[in-house]
Amino acid sequence: MAKSLDQKLAAIHADPSGCREFIIADAKDADMAFGMPGPGVVRLADGSERFRTLEEFREQIRSIVRQGIVDIMLMSASTAEQLALQERLFDDSSITPAVRANDTSDIHAMRGSRIPTEGSQPFRTLMLDHAQCGHIDCEQAERTLGVDLGLYSMTFNNDRQLDLNTLEAYKAFRVEAERKGFRHFLEVFNPNLPNAVAPEQMPQFINDVIARTLAGVSSAGRPIFLKIAYNGPAAMEELVAYDPHLVVGVLGGSSGTTLDAFMLLAEAKKHGARAALFGRKINNAENQLAFIEFLRLIAEGVIEPVEAVRAYHAVLAKLNIRPLRSLDEDLTLQTNVMSYAGNGTTVSLPPSTKPQAASVKDSPSRATSDDSATPNFASMTSDERLAYHRERLNRTFGE
Repeated sequence: MAKSLDQKLAAIHADPSGCREFIIADAKDADMAFGMPGPGVVRLADGSERFRTLEEFREQIRSIVRQGIVDIMLMSASTAEQLALQERLFDDSSITPAVRANDTSDIHAMRGSRIPTEGSQPFRTLMLDHAQCGHIDCEQAERTLGVDLGLYSMTFNNDRQLDLNTLEAYKAFRVEAERKGFRHFLEVFNPNLPNAVAPEQMPQFINDVIARTLAGVSSAGRPIFLKIAYNGPAAMEELVAYDPHLVVGVLGGSSGTTLDAFMLLAEAKKHGARAALFGRKINNAENQLAFIEFLRLIAEGVIEPVEAVRAYHAVLAKLNIRPLRSLDEDLTLQTNVMSYAGNGTTVSLPPSTKPQAASVKDSPSRATSDDSATPNFASMTSDERLAYHRERLNRTFGE
């Protein structure tokens, strides 16, 4: 099946200034960072919690793939082997499977670990052949059996030796990836060492690092898009204007409130981002399918972030799911950078004088069920998808 990611990237490059396409990725690769806590928690009826098992984690991925709304499903190599290679989960899906292609030391965040507090060192567990065909030394014809897209991550700390190590490892990866037909999108983290860069210069430092690094990379080895922290509107606009064909995406970061996630997507898109990758914000949501549904509705311009939070709470109420936060608390910005100065702020939005959310009809939402009649989003134009989402929103939550 045609993949929505490929079609959206083609549309963006065909009309960088006018295209309305937006890429959403679900980052289900946290087991490569946190270990057993990575899959998240199951909230029990008595209020206690336990870690999800690996199989529960993978079943959540299956549900999201069946839902068909995200464009990319990012996984660890072991999960990708099970779902993509063995189960063939993505064969009839518009969603593109991807693997975490490297695991730098600053994401080795096991319980009790001090490693993330030290300067990032490059490291890669993944063998590209394993992602592509499940064993070493793939035959050329086998390389399309599995996953041909990976997230490659770099952290620059304004330290000569650390940063040279990072760049040398990226160069070696690009050489192997190009030879084996393996694509990548590039994640550039903010420094993980304190005081590596003056806070007021952080956005410019990251933009310059990206531009400088990719200046020496020709088209055959370039990432298909970027994943960076949202360092504010000015930095986003500067990076997007520099090269309209450098497709920029934002990372979701820590869990935060529902408004944090929804506003991050809306603000980043407003200032030029073309993609968003959410990990913990999706994985820690009370209902992941509903949460993803609202991310897409915001990306398509169907609903604004504040009303999306209210409607999301209405869905939780309909499903008898107790929210983690009250509506008022969930309408608070806690973690995201929204100002042109690039400073983090905490902003409370007053509760609406209108009803808490639009009325919810009795018909089940596709956001909270596995509808076997999922439309082929990859075959739809942007306008057709917008009309579809708008009609479904009206059907589900009322006019």
